[in-house]
Amino acid sequence: MNMYADAGQASKEAMDNVLKSISAMTKGFQQIAAETGDFTKRNYETSTKMLEELAQTRTPDKAIEVQTNYMKSCYEAWVSQASKINEIYAGVARETFKPFENNLNKAANFAQDASYQAA
Repeated sequence: MNMYADAGQASKEAMDNVLKSISAMTKGFQQIAAETGDFTKRNYETSTKMLEELAQTRTPDKAIEVQTNYMKSCYEAWVSQASKINEIYAGVARETFKPFENNLNKAANFAQDASYQAA
C-alpha cells in the first residue's frame, strides 16, 4: 500500500476510535446520572423517615439521639456514594481511552515509515 492509503486507513481507525470513546463516555455518564438519582431518592427517603421519627420524640435527649444517628448514617452514605462514583469515573476514564491505546504506536510507526519513504 502507498502512504496515502495508509493515511486514509489511519484516519478511518482514528474516527472509529473516537466514536467508541464517545460511546463509552456516554454510557459512563448515564450510569453516574442513574446512580446519583438513586442516591438522591434514598437520601430523601432517609430524611423523611428521620423527620417522622423526630416528630414522635418526647424528650430532648431522644431528639438529639435521632439527629445524631441520622447525621452518622448520612455521612456513611455520602462516603459510600463518593467511593462508588469515584470507581465509576475511573472506569469511564479507562473505557474512554482504551480505543486510543494503540494509536500512538501506530502513529509513530506511520511517521517513521513516511520519513523513510520520503528520504
